[in-house]
Order: sequence, then C-alpha cells, then structure tokens
Amino acid sequence: MKKLCLALLLPCVLGAPAGAEDERGHGKVLLERLCAQCHAVGRTGRSPNALAPPFRTFGDDKLYDNDFAQRLQDGLSSIHPAMPTFHFSRDDAESAVAYLRAIQDRKLRR
Repeated sequence: MKKLCLALLLPCVLGAPAGAEDERGHGKVLLERLCAQCHAVGRTGRSPNALAPPFRTFGDDKLYDNDFAQRLQDGLSSIHPAMPTFHFSRDDAESAVAYLRAIQDRKLRR
C-alpha cells in the first residue's frame, strides 16, 4: 500500500510530467533554431533584432488564444516584411506553445 501511495504522489512532488517537460524542451530547441536569429527565445536577454520582441513578453492576450497552435500549423506570418512564414507540424506547434507559455514574464501578466 505504501508503494502505491508513493507512486501516486510522486508526480505531484516532482512537478510536471516528463512528457510535458520533453514537449517544452522540444519547443525550446525548435524556436532557438527557427527564431533566435531575431527574437530572444529564453526567459532573459535581448532580441538580436531590436524590432523583434522577446518571446517572453508576448502574453496571453497577444499570442495564446485557442487557435495559436493551429495558426502555427497553417503558416504563421507577420506584417513585418523580413519575417519568414513558418509551417509547423501539429506536434511542433503544440511544443512551441507549451514552451512559450512556460517562459512568459509573470510581471507582464498582471
């Protein structure tokens, strides 16, 4: 019985399930490869391109409506002429969104 209780409580103690951690890690790698040339993709740092906002500042109202992952799959584009259009697979889009949600600057969310 003690082993069963420990097995049930262990995920709560350790935090996010390994799958969620893997998904965010994949999202980070993906965004570093595709976007870090212009955007700061981490929790800190400046964007290499002064016109490209750091991803941690996007916030729920700008980026995370219910269809953002779908827009990544359909081909996210920008009015900025230098920004390329990217088409993500479903898994890549979900990983990118999971990572972006994880790095949001909490001070900006108030």
